[in-house]
Amino acid sequence: LISGSGTNLQALIDDLRLPNRQHARIVLVFSNVDGVKGLERAQEAGIPTKVISHKGFKKREDYDRLIHEAMVEAGVEIICLAGFMRILSGWFVEQWSGRIINIHPSLLPSFRGADAHEQVLAAGVRVSGCSVHFVVPEVDAGAILVQETVPVFPSDTVPVLQERVKTIEHQAYPHALFLLATRQAQLEPTNHVKWDLK
Repeated sequence: LISGSGTNLQALIDDLRLPNRQHARIVLVFSNVDGVKGLERAQEAGIPTKVISHKGFKKREDYDRLIHEAMVEAGVEIICLAGFMRILSGWFVEQWSGRIINIHPSLLPSFRGADAHEQVLAAGVRVSGCSVHFVVPEVDAGAILVQETVPVFPSDTVPVLQERVKTIEHQAYPHALFLLATRQAQLEPTNHVKWDLK
């Protein structure tokens, strides 16, 4: 699921083209916003796309039911939120429990929410990074699959830090999908990861 430029989507596409990385196949790219670069990336890679605007729905769950139908119809087994700028309903998250992951631009559980880079810089921490986590009803609170770090420099601005974090996001997200798709990591009902590393 995407809403924008699709750089993490591109990282997943590129990773799955590598030799010995056929553990998953992207069967659908869904966006709530038409005309975004991520849809172009999918089309260039020969991946089916679907766009349904979120506007005009009175309840979040009504829209999420349409997403769910699209996922089921496409035969989706795992959902990767790759810059999908909407909070999903509890109903949707429960339908896909243990099969939906997200990437967040901080080292969770620190700096949750949409303004993570601003929070990092305001706190004056010297290290930041990204976290790939399972999606649960509470935002940015799911069990963590993969984390990667980057330094934070005193001269950093939000755009500079954002670009530095993106470079490691593009490594972390494919690795997390690999762990989930190969069943080396699974979500337990206690919101912890059950590991079976091979």
